[in-house]
Amino acid sequence: MQTIKFSQTVSLIREYLFPLGCAVCGQTLLNKREAWFGLCGNCYDSFPREQRRCCSACGRPLISEAEICMNCRRTDAPAVAYDSMTLLYQYIGRAETLLKAYKFGKHRVLARFFSEKLISAMNCLPSGAIWTPVPPRKGKIKTAGWDQIEHIARILEKQMNIPVFRCLKRIASKAQKTLGQSERLTNLQGRILCTKNPPEEVIVFDDVFTTGSTMDVCARTLKSAGAKKVHGICLFYN
Repeated sequence: MQTIKFSQTVSLIREYLFPLGCAVCGQTLLNKREAWFGLCGNCYDSFPREQRRCCSACGRPLISEAEICMNCRRTDAPAVAYDSMTLLYQYIGRAETLLKAYKFGKHRVLARFFSEKLISAMNCLPSGAIWTPVPPRKGKIKTAGWDQIEHIARILEKQMNIPVFRCLKRIASKAQKTLGQSERLTNLQGRILCTKNPPEEVIVFDDVFTTGSTMDVCARTLKSAGAKKVHGICLFYN
């Protein structure tokens, strides 16, 4: 606890000397808490944990009394290997600004905010499951210098005391964000490997859920290696 308090003080000093401002609105960060998360109080509060009924297949909010959304009820909808999916925020407006500031700007402290939001959703997830990050594209860390999901994983470990088990590896493939929907569904097939014996129950976490193909391949890989159940959680969804 003392270490975190000291780190928060360091964050405020850093913000004073090299101000970045709020990642969403650009307002000056005025206290330790704001500097720690990289968000002003108003923007922090604008991302509450939503309580809503969700599709049991893809995790998106439901607009009817059915348990499965219209998209997943389509006769041609592909079956998925993960057992549940939890999605936190729709990737539009302020949420889009937030993630872009983290991935493409200088606001890496937002990993603390994202980690906190992942933890706040733990009541939707099995308590005994082990957290596993989606692996980065081969060569990404070498070229970009970091991986946004691995950075969140380290925050979960060091500041949230959540054990993270890294057992997935991605071999050379195209970036999912550059592909259309049909290409996304096949791009990663056979390109995510399990390098260790996985736990029986796993929570795979990522930043954005679009078609679900990345989560599906991760789940299939983990189950092929011995996992019994695989649950997914993503910060944002399209």
